[in-house]
Amino acid sequence: MDSTIDIKYVADLARLELSPEQSEKLQRELGRVVEYIAELAELDVTGVEPTAHAAALTNVWREDAAEPSFPRAEMLANAPGTIRDELIKVPRVLPGEEE
Repeated sequence: MDSTIDIKYVADLARLELSPEQSEKLQRELGRVVEYIAELAELDVTGVEPTAHAAALTNVWREDAAEPSFPRAEMLANAPGTIRDELIKVPRVLPGEEE
């Protein structure tokens, strides 16, 4: 199995700037992960019950009750910027996005 991963592509998706040394290190580490997954795929799991968690989980529910929330102005005071004092302004993620 080819464990070569396009590190530049992955870094671009994660919006990371990597030095050549960091790229080489990440290439080796992710390659080892892919090889390990391929190794796990070879295991015989016949008769093993599929599971999402090693321990049984149960939901703990509480009564849904309306309570006073923080004042809107106080919450927006922590935002880096707002749009029309309603929305939190965040940096553009995709090219061509407009307000």
